[in-house]
Amino acid sequence: MSRFGSQSSASATMIVINTPAADLAFTNLGYCSPSDLPNFRIPNSNLFLASAAGDSFVLSLASHPSVTSGNIGLNSIQRRQARVSSGDNVSLNRFIPPENFNLALLTLELEFVKKGTKNEQVDAVLLANQLRKRFLNQVMTVGQKVIFEYHGNNYIFTVNRASVEDDEKSNALERGMISNDTYFVFEASNASGIKIVNQREAASSNIFRHKEFNLQSLGIGGLSAEFADIFRRAFASRVFPPHVTSKLGIKHVKGMLLFGPPGTGKTLMARQIGKMLNGREPKIVNGPEVLSKFVGETEKNIRDLFADAENDQRSHGDQSELHVIIFDEIDAICKSRGSTRDGTGVHDSIVNQLLTKIDGVESLNNVLLIGMTNRKDMLDEALLRPGRLEVQVEISLPDENGRLQILQIHTNKMKENSFLAPDINLQELAARTKNFSGAELEGVVKSAVSYALNRQLSLDDLTKPVDEESIKVTMDDFLNALHEIVPAFGASTDDLQRCRLNGMADCGDRNKHIYQRAMLLVEQVKVSKGSPLVTCLLEGPSGSGKTALAATAGIDSDFPYVKIISAETMIGLHESTKCAQIVKVFEDAYKSPLSIIILDDIERLLEYVAIGPRFSNIISQTLLVLLKRLPPKGKKLLVIGTTSEVTFLDSVGICDAFAVTYNVPTLKTEDAKKVLKQLNVFAEEDIDQAAEALNDMPIKKLYMLIEMAAQGEQGGAAEAIYSGKEKIKISHFYDCLQDIVRY
Repeated sequence: MSRFGSQSSASATMIVINTPAADLAFTNLGYCSPSDLPNFRIPNSNLFLASAAGDSFVLSLASHPSVTSGNIGLNSIQRRQARVSSGDNVSLNRFIPPENFNLALLTLELEFVKKGTKNEQVDAVLLANQLRKRFLNQVMTVGQKVIFEYHGNNYIFTVNRASVEDDEKSNALERGMISNDTYFVFEASNASGIKIVNQREAASSNIFRHKEFNLQSLGIGGLSAEFADIFRRAFASRVFPPHVTSKLGIKHVKGMLLFGPPGTGKTLMARQIGKMLNGREPKIVNGPEVLSKFVGETEKNIRDLFADAENDQRSHGDQSELHVIIFDEIDAICKSRGSTRDGTGVHDSIVNQLLTKIDGVESLNNVLLIGMTNRKDMLDEALLRPGRLEVQVEISLPDENGRLQILQIHTNKMKENSFLAPDINLQELAARTKNFSGAELEGVVKSAVSYALNRQLSLDDLTKPVDEESIKVTMDDFLNALHEIVPAFGASTDDLQRCRLNGMADCGDRNKHIYQRAMLLVEQVKVSKGSPLVTCLLEGPSGSGKTALAATAGIDSDFPYVKIISAETMIGLHESTKCAQIVKVFEDAYKSPLSIIILDDIERLLEYVAIGPRFSNIISQTLLVLLKRLPPKGKKLLVIGTTSEVTFLDSVGICDAFAVTYNVPTLKTEDAKKVLKQLNVFAEEDIDQAAEALNDMPIKKLYMLIEMAAQGEQGGAAEAIYSGKEKIKISHFYDCLQDIVRY
């Protein structure tokens, strides 16, 4: 059944007559004979409803002894609505209301029956109570007119808006049934002679469309704390009547700023706030849309955004409705004044115009501006002071519970329609998706569904009918999707794995000790309250395994954000661009609760050349600042640096910026012997000789030497050697060693 009700088979064509008595015209009821009334009874209730005039409005019916069978008594307003006169036939159908049909809000425009005759002051609280009592359980439809008497005067109200509880917008008729909980909002034109007082008390908490909020039903997951903060600061004062806030001597909050990483739900939150409010339809503006190539046109566009609110405030004063203006990507038009170098000052005048509109000489109290940005640092600071965008809420990456809520929202319909396989474990997925944003989690769900749908398709015959019942999204689909969707603020696992292509071999007590110490630092960052920033430098000869050690610590830490900064991604970039990239990695790390940054080959980042010596002082100073800057409250960071030029770093003061320094040595004979035994490529009797030759060699060179020797003297021997069928000849190994060792 539609939420707008249905017409049942009980229908009748009746003859229209006047209401049986003059005073009954004010009841808004239709009167029929006692014998006709049961035809319109709603099952299991004492209500009698009929739709008339092609379902354009719904009549509540009552019986009257003076009305004969086949007649229906209607007042003049009802006859006008049904477009019939006395003596005409009218078709009535029994109306059965759907579930959840009670009105949450009813907006009525008042006028006198005889226009222009007098001036009256109407108390909205008293009138709302009387109408609620008089028209209880009657159905009201948008556009319907009803006549009523109040304090000796005859009025007509027109239904301008009818919002049902838990209503979603639809193109169908807006209608619902008046209940004891229905809020009334009254409107009257200036020319009507009616002045409405006490308006906001009549609808003291009708600023919101629903009496309670279920954020998940609005499609918002993991943002309960942020929403509670927004409600307390921006809406709590608006729920109370105006006289309460005037006694407190406070003004309503006029603006809020939602900022945070991309894809975390800022636009969704703003859109849903706009939907939940009972004010005017929110104006949604994308920042760049208001810009114009014509001089002064952009400022005019901003003035036009506030024009409706200004007119409403002028005509209704404190009783005016709330106007919500949503600015997406507000940083596009509100950059810090003086930061743009176009020479025209256009951006500055745009900011000035917006500042004066929000909180200028003629400031408005009926406006709520919601701005959204990923770059709060670019906004003009005057825009962020109290009185303007004073409520600033960071919409950060969701925690595990938040990710679970988001996954539940996106899989809810699949679950209802039995498309989810029984092996799906959303709790495990939430645990695996560290540092995924809401948008990325939606991407994971879409990717998983694509795997399930693809199983039902045959590329040989795409016209083959699909069996809906067999579509099942499995846990494997989600695990495959996790490899496809890479979080912007996640661990760079692929980059880290590339740094340790040969894995981690047991290559001596010293290396083992350094790894254990690195993992203790990881533990320290996790649990310590006194050291949110821990720094560690691994120094040693080139190829000694420093980067592999750092990458292994990053992978084994299981931190949500692990990034490696290396010179290979910055080839050919200018110093300032390199600095910006390094700073961005640190800024991104500050958005995650636990992070590791690996500064690989610091001397290469600094563009160090021994001849001269030459290095970049700008990058050096940037690193010194970042290595000492504490992360924001609640965020923890471990920085691991690697270098082969520790003397140079010491001379420019970078070594002192690291809390601890570990020397990663080259392999001694005993260490090399351990590695060769694990590789199992030499005959038992040759291992000691080979290990002796490898004394004081970096492990990276050892692997390269073994790879060369494993090819055999004539080539093509690698597969047999690595499978254990053959062994490397010691004589060939020595030949390869001559090629690698520098004299």
